[in-house]
Amino acid sequence: MNNPNLPRQRTIERINAGLARRHASEKFFRQIGLFSLLIGVACVAILFSSIISKGYTAFQQTFLQIEVHFDEKYFSLTGKNDTDTLSSADYGGIVKQSLRTLFPDAVGRQEKRLLYELVSTGATYQLRDMVMQDPALIGRTLLIWVPASDDVDMMIKGHMQRDVPESERRLRDRQISWLDQLSGQERLSLKFNSAFFTNGDSREPELAGIWGALMGSILTLMITLLLSFPIGVATAVYLEEFAPKNKWTDLIEVNINNLAAVPSIVYGLLGLAVFINFIGFPRSAPVVGGLVLTLMTLPTIIIASRAALKSVPPSIREAALGIGASKMQTVFFHVLPLAFPGMLTGTIIGMAQALGETAPLLMIGMVAFIVDIPSGIFDPATVLPVQIFLWADSPERAFVERTSAAIMVLLGFLIIMNAAAVLLRKKFERRW
Repeated sequence: MNNPNLPRQRTIERINAGLARRHASEKFFRQIGLFSLLIGVACVAILFSSIISKGYTAFQQTFLQIEVHFDEKYFSLTGKNDTDTLSSADYGGIVKQSLRTLFPDAVGRQEKRLLYELVSTGATYQLRDMVMQDPALIGRTLLIWVPASDDVDMMIKGHMQRDVPESERRLRDRQISWLDQLSGQERLSLKFNSAFFTNGDSREPELAGIWGALMGSILTLMITLLLSFPIGVATAVYLEEFAPKNKWTDLIEVNINNLAAVPSIVYGLLGLAVFINFIGFPRSAPVVGGLVLTLMTLPTIIIASRAALKSVPPSIREAALGIGASKMQTVFFHVLPLAFPGMLTGTIIGMAQALGETAPLLMIGMVAFIVDIPSGIFDPATVLPVQIFLWADSPERAFVERTSAAIMVLLGFLIIMNAAAVLLRKKFERRW
């Protein structure tokens, strides 16, 4: 005898079996997604830990304390306010005399040369600045902390092994014994490296800083923001709100989307051909870098601004038009305020992208070795990513930590800019 409930039981069994398979598939998919997320977080953690472990020591610098006698024989002054004489005095001789007084056992040209190598050439500039600020120091004797050379700095920070054969390290046994004497006398110390944040570039690692590149980045981004934001927003408003829908506007939209995918070095070639060779702007100037980065970020800002305009509900426009507002009034007083958070977010993300660009700026000459701090948009300058590129290509071991430290500063700026984009969007965004 046939059971009438049998087909129903088989159907339920098949449904339950299918549900079990779907639940198993969903669980597997969630596990794969979680595993992928963990891999991504692990890679980022490894990247950050590698950069920080190599770069945090750059925020400290080794200093030596020496007894400096500002002997009048090094100045030959007719009057102690003679600025030219003060500036051109033999400060290097003063440093060398201080070292010879500290280590009288250093005899012979070879030993004296090794002794002088313990101190950075920046010590002479430090003494010059002190005397220029206070000429009354001439004739006096002071205890002064001066920067050590990059080799000494690497040894003190543990980046150079002292227990390897002498032929395999840059510091000689005699120099290490002098450093041990200084350490025993508490004349050797690690201090905060303010020069890293206040100096421009230098051939000497212990004197190199990021302030010049940072000022170049600020001036370049200022030009980029002043040009790209109004042009990008105006273009997006016209295309989305006022332009007729025809084949020409379709062609413009396609080209804008294509320009967003063009390699950045192409913009550098364009800037080299147009802004430098044709118009005649100076090479390595922030104004040229700003113009090039403006061309590169415009597509990003236009696309983000158009997406923000599209996100405004049509009912806002219809309500404004219904109460008698013109098309212009509707756009500027109703649509734009609501779309502004999205536009601002897209602009900040575009600026963050421009901050990290290197290739287009290499093409317009911002890879030059610039020591002076730029004071205007037409002064020679470099930017932080290019500075990192230059230091990474330097053979000195001390530039490795400077490179990683500059990357940390750059990543800090990028994190701040992206966090600002998120916070501003949350602050001004309205939900319907």
